[in-house]
Amino acid sequence: MFVNNSHPNHGIALGAIDVETLGPGATKRVERVLEQRGGNGPTPMHKLSALAQELGVGAIHVKDESFRLGLGSFKALGGAYALIVLVLEEATKRLGRPTDASELLTPKVRNVAAELTFACATDGNHGRSVAQGAEFVGAKSVIFVHSGVSEERVAAIAGFGAEIIRVAGNYDDSVAEATRIATAKGWTIVSDTSWPGYQRIPRLVMQGYTAMVREALAQMESPPTHVFVQAGVGGVAAAVAGYLAISLGEKRPTFIVVDPARAACLYESARANKPVKIAHGEPTVMAMLECYEPSPVAWQVLSHVADGFMIVDEGDAIGIMRRLARPLGTDPAIVSGESGGIGLAGLIEVCKHRELRDKLSIGSTARVFVINTEGATDARRYEALVGLTPAAVLAQNG
Repeated sequence: MFVNNSHPNHGIALGAIDVETLGPGATKRVERVLEQRGGNGPTPMHKLSALAQELGVGAIHVKDESFRLGLGSFKALGGAYALIVLVLEEATKRLGRPTDASELLTPKVRNVAAELTFACATDGNHGRSVAQGAEFVGAKSVIFVHSGVSEERVAAIAGFGAEIIRVAGNYDDSVAEATRIATAKGWTIVSDTSWPGYQRIPRLVMQGYTAMVREALAQMESPPTHVFVQAGVGGVAAAVAGYLAISLGEKRPTFIVVDPARAACLYESARANKPVKIAHGEPTVMAMLECYEPSPVAWQVLSHVADGFMIVDEGDAIGIMRRLARPLGTDPAIVSGESGGIGLAGLIEVCKHRELRDKLSIGSTARVFVINTEGATDARRYEALVGLTPAAVLAQNG
């Protein structure tokens, strides 16, 4: 269930390129871009005092990304941000002068964007972000979705004007097909995973996520002592862990990466002390995390600053959805999708094991930070699993 990080790089300072990508300076660039987008604003930070008391910890803070930029997921910060940066860079090249984010909606920049096509593979949320970013700047987008992506999630992507291409197989198959076709047609791939020779754009995607962490630190009374963050290919976990390590230094929190048991590529990589591609098995309900090979740029960061890796089961994911929908005491009700709450599920699982709690120093003074990475991105599926509509869950908060 749990493995300590024993990689030779663990505890060694991050390299210059990671500091440049994930440090506070980079976040200012992200915020400059976000200022241009409608609906931008900090997402809520919830405090689960009753649950913290039940688990015997000092505090539990939940950053609720179900309200992010109208997309219902933290992914809204990544793909769209990377796409916008790429448009600004192309405009700078074509116009022969520096192009600022404030010029995104000017005719000259939009004319440049109109000639560009961006492509990606997705389980749902990343594709929505890329499609939304393309629509915002006036570019074209082509989104590749595998057979496991629900029609409701596909429709949400298409709603931003994206062309949809269905691919047989799983997420990794859709990544390969997107890469093949985009390369042949000269489209720009905006992927949240990396591979040899393709690293800069995934770093930009990770950079976009740092805005969420900067907000979180400003919303908490004190920095967290422990952080549990879920992972697919590892991008969001690396962004959160890297930013915290860079900005807090020796006071950084203990950081735990949480994987689905059926798609535990980072957990297995930690066991092997190197990136590992795992075999495809039975699909996981945690669809947004169903990835079988870590992103090398994410692993590079996590091998330095993550303290442990763990897995949670299918029942844990569904259980935490229901628990957040029907909270204890006066804790707020939270709409959390199938992948959204498993960082919190990881904390709950750890708290069942005294030896593990002691090893991680999770006691009455622990301040735990987790992220609800998505809301009900498929409302019908959410209701089927939770027994309540998203609206009915939120109605409990008055």
